[in-house]
Amino acid sequence: MPISAVYASLHLQPLTAIAEQRGRLALFVPVFLGIGIGSYFALPREPSPAGWSFIGVFAVLSLIAVWRLPEDVSPLAGAAVLICLGMMITGHRAGQVDGPVLNYRYFGPIEGRIVKIDRSASDALRLTLDEVVLQGVSRHRTPVHVRISLHGHQGFIQPEPGLRVMTTGHLGPPPGPAEPGGFDFRRHAWFERLGAVGYTRVPVLTLAPAEEGARGLRVHRLRMRMSAAIQTQLPGDAGGFASAILTGDRSGIAQDRMEELRRSNLAHLLAISGLHMGLLTGFVFGMLRLLMALVPPLALRAPTRKLAALGALAAGGFYLLLSGGNVATERAYIMVAVMLVAVILNRRAVSLRSVAIAGTLILLMRPEALVQAGFQMSFAATVALVAVFRWLSDQRDWRGKIPRWARPVVSLVICSIVAGIATAPVAAASFNRLAEYGLIANLLAVPLMGAIIMPAAVLAAMLAPIGLQGFGLAIMKPAIEWILAVSALISRLDGAVMPVVQPEASVMPLLSLGTLWLVIWQGHARWAGGIVMVLALVLWTQTSRPTLLIAADASVVGLMQNGKRSLSRARAGSFIANSWLRADGDDSDQQKAQARSKHDPRAPAVHLHGAGFDVVHLVGRNAKDLLPDLCLPGRIVVMTVPASGGPCEIITPQDLRSTGARAYEIRRGEAYFRSTRVVSGQRPWTNP
Repeated sequence: MPISAVYASLHLQPLTAIAEQRGRLALFVPVFLGIGIGSYFALPREPSPAGWSFIGVFAVLSLIAVWRLPEDVSPLAGAAVLICLGMMITGHRAGQVDGPVLNYRYFGPIEGRIVKIDRSASDALRLTLDEVVLQGVSRHRTPVHVRISLHGHQGFIQPEPGLRVMTTGHLGPPPGPAEPGGFDFRRHAWFERLGAVGYTRVPVLTLAPAEEGARGLRVHRLRMRMSAAIQTQLPGDAGGFASAILTGDRSGIAQDRMEELRRSNLAHLLAISGLHMGLLTGFVFGMLRLLMALVPPLALRAPTRKLAALGALAAGGFYLLLSGGNVATERAYIMVAVMLVAVILNRRAVSLRSVAIAGTLILLMRPEALVQAGFQMSFAATVALVAVFRWLSDQRDWRGKIPRWARPVVSLVICSIVAGIATAPVAAASFNRLAEYGLIANLLAVPLMGAIIMPAAVLAAMLAPIGLQGFGLAIMKPAIEWILAVSALISRLDGAVMPVVQPEASVMPLLSLGTLWLVIWQGHARWAGGIVMVLALVLWTQTSRPTLLIAADASVVGLMQNGKRSLSRARAGSFIANSWLRADGDDSDQQKAQARSKHDPRAPAVHLHGAGFDVVHLVGRNAKDLLPDLCLPGRIVVMTVPASGGPCEIITPQDLRSTGARAYEIRRGEAYFRSTRVVSGQRPWTNP
């Protein structure tokens, strides 16, 4: 064969493969949108006007190429358009939510209107306020939203949306990452327009009744009233659980119960997502069809299947509105809506296309959802379930081998296994742990959601107008108590949770893209996605953690010694210290990690030595008095008070204010550090 013919053959093979995917290319739309969104978040700095102009011009030229190039090439230009579009919509969204961020520590009066009620990790009630007034802070510098945790003696108000309150408290800017490359709460807060966070130990008092501040909060007020009514009729943890799954309000669940649900991999039952939306709309759809079948004239003359789909669509819409519309609920409703519309139009209801439509719509509306664990886990589970059950539906022989009565049980087992495997990497990367007995817990708990809890919820909603909703709630109670008992039992088993080290930043994108390629692409080339997945997992196993970590406020220092991190403090900087330990894949608490240093936790000077580092952490007002004796050549001295001079390297809060938290490594015998300021880049949320 002539060389030119061989070259032509090699040149055309990829284009032929693209042409063969014509029926599935639409499934790549959210994938390339996501690549564009992820690329925007990965930029070291915000694009300049010239940079945005270049991206826009390139997108226009690529769009023209879509119409002018041959059909086997134009999808490549379409992918470029989507990547540029993803970057531009995210940049627009970041500018759209632009708002003031407090850039100093504030103590004084705080006034505002309650718009959200939840609980902190320490189980303290938290209030998110808008229409904020801070003493001495001009209106154009006042954050749109602030969030305060309530400590001390409270109970003077009954928090509800719309209530205007006042207190005296501490506020500060949203905190940065606990370490370079760690989770950046500032970015999350930016898109929530949350410009300050803090706490109060002073009683919160009412300034104006909730009715006067109800503007724009009517649905949220309805949610909270329903939540309060549910918890009144179902007191305790059962009421908090019922309120969470029916209204999205989790403030009634104690943190101990939440931790048990997380450790048993049952916390997903609280998120109003595909499981809840599917069960609710499925029950409404079936119930409406049954009721219409009982009326022969209607059943014979009307399209009962389509009418039932319309009724289920309306029920799902009300559930979405009531739940507050988080990403998982929006995704679930969009998917359910696509499926029910498909029923109305006599089209296939369950397909990857509906997942792609849901993903595209959410990314266009809220591109920041891409980097949130809820979005990732929700779509990971949905894509995996749809792909596996579509494949099983093509394998018709397996259903005939299973007795009819056992098929629901088998389907449940398959769902639990597939969803558990699909979401495990995301959960491990986001929360640094895996629930080893999660499958058992889900098999014991999930059936009750479909068989008892959601039907009882619909019954309670139907009886609410006549004041008999308690009958439906009473049916739910034993099932909820069973789920809570299962979570408590499983969470206390030895080895219930396996700690997992934090992966490098490239691991999850590689794993996600490899999985999507494996699921979407047709032909032998799909297995390239499997290779990418294996590569990502190998990279994860090779992840190395920073040897030395210094908190951004100098409150705690951590040094890796013999594979375990020793901490300088037993209590100070607890959130940061525990974040480090979780990222290390270490299930120890801060006190145990501090004991590894073999120093008195109350000592003003803690000496950490090993792995090429000689570090001293000095705390307290008398730290300066100890400095002359401890500041030796080659030593790093971290202090909580200002200081300077001496042969050692001195790091103070003033030094860290310009760099953020630091991570040190030894390279060629020298200590080098990365800072959160450099790793996070110059973005709107890092430069308030």
